[in-house]
Amino acid sequence: MNLDPGLDRLAALEGFFALRTGRPRPRAGRPPLPTLAEVYATPGGTCGCRGDEETDPLTFRVRKVVRLLAAPEVRVGVSVAQQGLAARLWSVALGAAVLYGRVPDLDPRLLHWDADGGAPDDLWLSEVRALPGDAATIRRLVHHGHLEPLSAALRARHPVAAGLLWGNAASALASTARLLDGWAAARGRTDVRDHVRALTAELLDHPDLRDTGNRDGTSFRRRSCCLYYRVPGGGLCGDCCFTQAPRSSLTDPSG
Repeated sequence: MNLDPGLDRLAALEGFFALRTGRPRPRAGRPPLPTLAEVYATPGGTCGCRGDEETDPLTFRVRKVVRLLAAPEVRVGVSVAQQGLAARLWSVALGAAVLYGRVPDLDPRLLHWDADGGAPDDLWLSEVRALPGDAATIRRLVHHGHLEPLSAALRARHPVAAGLLWGNAASALASTARLLDGWAAARGRTDVRDHVRALTAELLDHPDLRDTGNRDGTSFRRRSCCLYYRVPGGGLCGDCCFTQAPRSSLTDPSG
């Protein structure tokens, strides 16, 4: 099945799976949404976000997350912001692969990002180009096309460990797979369940992701911590390496 112009089957999954298509709507009094290629390449910022003094979308997003979560340190905002974007990208790619058998070209030059928006209004794909839905293509689009430059851009701005960010990426992929597996199970789609599990296993078998956690079926237990437990009332994530929140900030394995 080929992709439809509006990616309607993805939209039916809602949430992190949906993706806006076409040119982003003009925003009154605000600059055009930058592409993710521009975001990753912005050293100190030329793309504005809602009149904030910051002209760097990544910095804007991190500070917004820190503010909304009342996070005690910037690293928490970096981690949560990165994991959210990773989840969006994995969801679109994996969802399209199992529902269409094809994936949209997620070239960073085609994806516009609103650093002040939430799913699905944060991402706009300006042109829908169908590509093969195999793991190699998804890895090229998401892992190499986005997660690598995103990690580099964030680490150029903030003191955050690469291991933490790759742990986030693996966790986001595993979570996406679980959601799709549950959707397929509820509809008796064993073909989709098998496809999801096979793609996820192949995608996780990459040097950057292979040692980030332990996977058994759709369950995943990571070996690093995303630091969310430091958010007031945050607690532990379902795949956290901890069984209880550490008492000391010196004990978290964030790298």
